[in-house]
Amino acid sequence: MPKVLIADKLSPAAVEIFHRRGLEADVKVGLTKDQLLEIIGEYDGLAIRSATKVTAEVLKAAPNLKVVGRAGIGVDNVDVDAATAAGVVVMNTPFGNATTTAEHAISMMMALARDIPAADRSTRAGKWEKSRFMGVELTGKTLGVVGCGNIGSIVADRARGLKMKVVGFDPFLSDARAEELGIEKVDLDELCRRADVITMHTPLTEQTRNLFSRERLASCRKGVRIVNCARGGLVDEQALHDLIVEGHIAGAALDVFAVEPAKESPLFGLEKVVVTPHLGASTTEAQENVALQVAEQIADYLLDGAIINALNMPSVSAEDAPRLRPYMTLAEQLGSFAGQLTETGLKGATVTFAGHAATLNSKPLTQLILKGLLTPFADSVNMVNAPALAKSRGIQLTTVTHEHVDGYQTLITLEVVTEKGPRTVSGTLFQGVKPRLVEIRGIPIDAELAGCVLYVRNHDKPGFIGALGKLLGDAGLNIATFHLGRESAGGDAIALVAIDQPVPAEVLQQICALPHVIQAKQLSF
Repeated sequence: MPKVLIADKLSPAAVEIFHRRGLEADVKVGLTKDQLLEIIGEYDGLAIRSATKVTAEVLKAAPNLKVVGRAGIGVDNVDVDAATAAGVVVMNTPFGNATTTAEHAISMMMALARDIPAADRSTRAGKWEKSRFMGVELTGKTLGVVGCGNIGSIVADRARGLKMKVVGFDPFLSDARAEELGIEKVDLDELCRRADVITMHTPLTEQTRNLFSRERLASCRKGVRIVNCARGGLVDEQALHDLIVEGHIAGAALDVFAVEPAKESPLFGLEKVVVTPHLGASTTEAQENVALQVAEQIADYLLDGAIINALNMPSVSAEDAPRLRPYMTLAEQLGSFAGQLTETGLKGATVTFAGHAATLNSKPLTQLILKGLLTPFADSVNMVNAPALAKSRGIQLTTVTHEHVDGYQTLITLEVVTEKGPRTVSGTLFQGVKPRLVEIRGIPIDAELAGCVLYVRNHDKPGFIGALGKLLGDAGLNIATFHLGRESAGGDAIALVAIDQPVPAEVLQQICALPHVIQAKQLSF
């Protein structure tokens, strides 16, 4: 039974999901780093929010860990690169709190426009300063949305409801999507020149860190208001303070800070700044939604192999997982077959999906092919870290699809290019579920791959099969299956012989020494 550690507070309903799905779930909230390191090795899954830090050290101490699920969007507290190298899937829940966070951004914008926090403090102090708190209307103003994904698109929709004009910047925003959202697509410089209010909804990456630098903030139109409910570190907080003091920026509303918890900041002393303690996702509905989602996602992965909302793996829906499973077995076998036969430098590979295989989600299949291909050359390879390992070795993988293929309903072909040149291996599914090898080096064959398999490439000459069988018999090796294929009469031939036990090294040497043998190798599946 897979075990899951819940290291941050989740809804009791989320814990119940794990139990109902047949997983063992331990709730241990508030662990110190040392306590986490001591127990994490027992678990297959880890469910967290933002408090628990999943570092490279934690991952190293977790040999059984398969998945980390973050109840929320940001994974700043997870070393995703280290998780990928360790073969651990990292998931988040990008949709569960999108509405809540968007609503908070709109609330912060309105509070900033009407000086509500400062007016509240003044009124509570017994003052009545109507003339002091002169706000601005949002109707007719231009809102600049930086990042038009799940949250940014909801903010744009709500802003249009407030009769604001909306311009948006997002390098991945298509013209069609911008039109659908009802926003004008612009570059970041134009957005800064035109926007009366700028709101940020982008992750914190090396590309977006300090996106609103001192220079960028200074390039914004005079009187702009800045809203950040996304990630601390997107804005230079000291520069923001200075430009508010100088009067270039009218004010700011921040829910996130470069250092959290934010116990002090130059911005805290400014009346024209509204601050909240990272409340973007803090509603009862959102907390419940993300907790339930992450529990279902972790359970789906550990039980069925479904991969939803992963940051370092292609998604495989719960519906697709059973349909893909036989193909995943075939893909790994093809990669393993080619990898075990590779004796010189591997330069690249091409995978062709034909027939029904061309309609499938090919990304997890190509990652399994890479896993099989690289396993003979690297330790601890899995479908999560295989692409990174291939890239580090300069191995390029190309995929091709063909709707139709002669003779088969479905076919996957792997071509590898080595220092000795290219070679191919193809496989299909028999009765839709049983992986079969149907071609090696252009030679037709029909074979299953399981256990110990002896691969022999030879010249097609009389007496070879008898000599090989006698040698194996004399060595006391029982043949389970014997599959043959040849290029043409007298040409190259291939034998795949399933053996009930491993072939001793000295017997393999004797096989290699047989007349007409080009190559002989023991494979394992």
